[in-house]
Amino acid sequence: HWALLSVSLLNCLLSTACSAGLALAIALTVHSRGMHLVRGCDSSVLPADARAAIATNDCPFNTTRIYDTALALWFPSMLLAAAEAVMSGRCCLVALIFRGIGPCARGYSKEQV
Repeated sequence: HWALLSVSLLNCLLSTACSAGLALAIALTVHSRGMHLVRGCDSSVLPADARAAIATNDCPFNTTRIYDTALALWFPSMLLAAAEAVMSGRCCLVALIFRGIGPCARGYSKEQV
């Protein structure tokens, strides 16, 4: 029970941090219109909007759809990380109940007997 409690609590904290980090990355990317995504490129060749950027030889990667692709991957990842945090929180609550700690522990122990 203690192993379940510690692992679920650690996973809940890490999933929450991952979800918050992805939310921050999405907010910064939308705010800068994707220009932080193409920071390693020659800025004199790129247009003001990263969605209209084209692949150039001055950039180490293909910039054609980096803005849309990043957001399309980050949104589901953020939602899955948030769902993982909720499930880990529920596992933590179950571990507390198994240990007899918490408001539901007394009633659960009586139901099992």
